[in-house]
Amino acid sequence: MRISRPIRPGRPALITTLAATGALLLAPLAAPAAAEHDGPGRSAAHREGAPRDAPDRAATAPEAAADRALSAQDGTAQDGTAEDRLGYPRHDPLERVPADPADKSIKLGLTPYHGIAPKLEALRKLSDRVSVEVAGRSAGGHQLYLVTVTAPESARETARQERMRELIENHPATAAKDPAVKAHYKTPVFINNNIHGDEWEGTDAALELVEDLARAKDRKTATLLGRNRVYLNITTNPDGRIAGTRENANGFDLNRDFITASQPEDRAIRRIAVGKQPAVMIDLHGYVNGTLIEPTTPPHGENYEYDLFLKNAYANALGMESAVNGLGYTEEKDGVKPAVIPFRDQKEGWDDWPPVFTPQYMPFHGAVAAHTIEFPMQVNGDEYDSRPASELRRRSAINVDIAGAAMRATLNYTDAHRRSVIGDQIEVFRRGSAGAAQVPVSEETVPGVPGIGPEDVYTTRFPRAYVIPARGRSQRSSAAAARLVDHLLANDVRVRRATHDFRLGGRAYAKGSYVVDMHQPKRGIANVMLADGRDISDKVSTMYDISGWSLGRLWGASVAEVRSGSPARVPSRAVSAATRVGYVAPRGDLRLRLSDPREIAALNELLEEGISVRRAADGSAVVPGSARDAVRAVATRYDVSFDATKKRGGAPLHRVRVAAAVTPGELFALREMNFDVVPVSTDILNSGFDWGTSGVGALFVSAGLDHGKLTGRARSGLDGFLKGGGTLVGRGAGGAALNADAKLLAAKAVEGNGDANGVVRLTNAGGTVTGDAPAYGFVYAPVWFTDLGPGVRTDQSYGTGNPLVSGHWRALDDGSGGPGAAAGQASVVSGSAGGAKVVLFGTEPLFRDHPKGEFAQVGRALLG
Repeated sequence: MRISRPIRPGRPALITTLAATGALLLAPLAAPAAAEHDGPGRSAAHREGAPRDAPDRAATAPEAAADRALSAQDGTAQDGTAEDRLGYPRHDPLERVPADPADKSIKLGLTPYHGIAPKLEALRKLSDRVSVEVAGRSAGGHQLYLVTVTAPESARETARQERMRELIENHPATAAKDPAVKAHYKTPVFINNNIHGDEWEGTDAALELVEDLARAKDRKTATLLGRNRVYLNITTNPDGRIAGTRENANGFDLNRDFITASQPEDRAIRRIAVGKQPAVMIDLHGYVNGTLIEPTTPPHGENYEYDLFLKNAYANALGMESAVNGLGYTEEKDGVKPAVIPFRDQKEGWDDWPPVFTPQYMPFHGAVAAHTIEFPMQVNGDEYDSRPASELRRRSAINVDIAGAAMRATLNYTDAHRRSVIGDQIEVFRRGSAGAAQVPVSEETVPGVPGIGPEDVYTTRFPRAYVIPARGRSQRSSAAAARLVDHLLANDVRVRRATHDFRLGGRAYAKGSYVVDMHQPKRGIANVMLADGRDISDKVSTMYDISGWSLGRLWGASVAEVRSGSPARVPSRAVSAATRVGYVAPRGDLRLRLSDPREIAALNELLEEGISVRRAADGSAVVPGSARDAVRAVATRYDVSFDATKKRGGAPLHRVRVAAAVTPGELFALREMNFDVVPVSTDILNSGFDWGTSGVGALFVSAGLDHGKLTGRARSGLDGFLKGGGTLVGRGAGGAALNADAKLLAAKAVEGNGDANGVVRLTNAGGTVTGDAPAYGFVYAPVWFTDLGPGVRTDQSYGTGNPLVSGHWRALDDGSGGPGAAAGQASVVSGSAGGAKVVLFGTEPLFRDHPKGEFAQVGRALLG
């Protein structure tokens, strides 16, 4: 869920013909009887493992879950899905899941995960309208079920539908005039459920909807399924559904991961977005009372075709509101408040600015209406533990009912407006392909939506192209560039690679550089990834989640924005994958830069194999030429480059085992860099953790380890490890507090605004930690360091002036904590103190596994 914010004045309710009509094609289920109660409280917004939110919590996800996520491929589902040459229905084999009496769904009277597959098998046998496919696997290894409900199709008809889908995306101007598209293309509708594992009820509503559509004999349902395809992701997060957790088995909030796609569940949805191209989608959540139905408050994502989106999203929201309120639940009788539409009813705090949420990601793939729906009756958290099963089941039944009403209303809207919905999707792609200007929203450009004001107008000026340059004469790209290109391609962005040297926008580029022509159907997702973004600190007082995320600045690759010229004239070829960059110089000793997580991972494998490696003064690694055979294997496996060097290197590097009291995203990133990680926390140390036999050489702390709450024995063990030459890497307020409590590095940590986040400019001092580091980083609740003692080194500082490039960072009410206070201050410091080697970060270099370009700084620090 998200958290609701204050009511927005001046948004008059509009009763349209759509909302007022009671002629739903699919009648909602009858409301269950309910006892009076005073209604649940609202849950708090949840940020991943933040020390300020959960100071005693440290990530403990199993290594196997990280391995699954890191080994999953983006191109196809792990299990494979039915190929497009098949018609509908189509079916994948479903595994038999052993019954789990501990499944948290059971107490609520809902379907446990082990009960879903048998229900789906029965439904597909019941009707030839139902197809069941496996879209992938969760981090915990559970199958992800994609159900399609539509009128049966021959293989020939399915192929025709696919040709029309491709025509809409790739040749939108032609599709707009094609009578076959208007008459025969089935509108794709996507219903996503249970992405937060402890928000269960969407799954059960989806199963009920599938059964209703499968069994229905009426003409309206037959017509609906003849003109539309309904795709249902039955449970996005089976790990969390079973365990009763918001997160998956890796501890990730999956509804924050779409721009990064670190988790297999989100990559499965990405494949659905690209392959099925939904025109309308809803995402079922809990718990906000009354039922919250998007569209959102400002700020609105500046890369959307928001006029087309708002037109459909607001109208569909009215239909859902009417359907939900029409169920007859009341606050007095049932504890259910009337539905709320944030765009109309709230001022700020529930925005659609970042593309990290499912409904904010899907419009970039053609959804012209996408909604978070928050059903009202809380059953998770303390309510789950404290309420009797009978009350929880009453609430869950209401939530299932409300979720079902929202689903049915969405299908009704889509079917009733099928041609205009597809026409608007075509127009999204046409504008991108033609390089057309966006249309600012107003009551004139979006008739039927009341109360649109200047606060709702967010547009951008798209560049003509982006170039990801090759490295000079070598014509090779970096590992960071290859990763960025592959990520763009996975998101259906078109990329070309230059076959000759060229000039564009007044600058020369080498052969092998990548070019992203911004005259393409999905320019929005290309720009949302590659652009700097915007500083929106002056637009609203608060943001719901992150406000800056630029992959162009944070993923370590060089990205050039091009404002003029003709990319079509660049001699180039389209690519379906980045050219591999793995390379080993044929002669001499070898240098590995250690500026990328893949390079850190490659180094850790060499060290594990016992290869002799030394560290150069600039922080890079020097490998003797005698190890060339082992290096070749690693270079291929991690796709990294080992260049020839005459550097001899200094101190030897050794494989480091890391004890980590960190957030889930940080734990995952450490494993991505191939570190051997032992999760620790205050409780684990107090339970008798033995530093002497653990083999740990470094401690990384950001969350869940409080020096003051350790027992005497645990504190003595920790202090002994540090004074005995151990390495401490601290991040944020939590890491700085441990450093201060242990009386190590003389540095005063200053905490900025705890809600601040975004992309910042940085100045690097070089050396072993920040040598070769990018000039940009990410902050969330930024920290900086002052009053540095003798021998404390400033490895990195915040940029002067206003260091914020994009995001939201205001000073506090007393004037402190803002970007001006941080400007020029130390963001990373290091030194030796009390026998320990210490590095403290005020930035968030591993945040949610996202800022890939910063990972190596942590890797270098841990290597000592």
